[in-house]
Amino acid sequence: MYGRKPVQEALEDPDLRVDKVILAEGLHGGPVRAILDAARARGVPVQRASAHRVKVLAGNGRHDQGVLADVVAPRMAPVAEFLDALAPGAPAAVLVLDRVTNPANVGMILRSATAAGLDGVLLPRRGVPAIDPLVVKASAGVAFRAPVLRAGTVEEGCTALRDAGFALHGLDAGGSSLLDADLPPRVALVLGNETDGLSATVRPLLDGVLGIPMHGGVESLGVASAGAVTAFELARRRHA
Repeated sequence: MYGRKPVQEALEDPDLRVDKVILAEGLHGGPVRAILDAARARGVPVQRASAHRVKVLAGNGRHDQGVLADVVAPRMAPVAEFLDALAPGAPAAVLVLDRVTNPANVGMILRSATAAGLDGVLLPRRGVPAIDPLVVKASAGVAFRAPVLRAGTVEEGCTALRDAGFALHGLDAGGSSLLDADLPPRVALVLGNETDGLSATVRPLLDGVLGIPMHGGVESLGVASAGAVTAFELARRRHA
């Protein structure tokens, strides 16, 4: 997380655990003193680093304001750990990101999936942006509370889900209607790359391909919008 106000709000939020705060060397003033006071009250260590180092860590030098914080995401877990914790036969709904590359899209999908009450969003370590300040900002802070599942690659994650009894369906404009599909209690829906869609290495792992019905001459939705529709369709089915 970066920026003076967001970092101060994180320090003042008792539901968030902050591991450390990093301030640019030579940074002073009232807002900085407030951050130092809040960190001291929480027992959070504060480190100093060069302004360049802070910009590199933030990945967004125009908005970091010389302040960073490492915040713990308590619902993040390896996919194997998530699957081990599922009760035998328990229903579950998961979104899988297959090489979605735009941090803003990743953040918005995390926000939608969390709001819909889904059980997980699989974010592979390769091919998908890390949960960095850009993703956190796009999620409006929800990334810290999102049920993030980690795997080395999307293929490894999909295989683990299939082995645990999940039906895997890709989302593609040419698929049959998601709204009419007969889905089992355990299901994972895969969202593909913004430009290329579902990858060639993931398609063989799928049980089918579903699409969101389009009207008015619209060919498809952006991946973040498609993720939101998909998340709430899964939530609707759960609560129907």
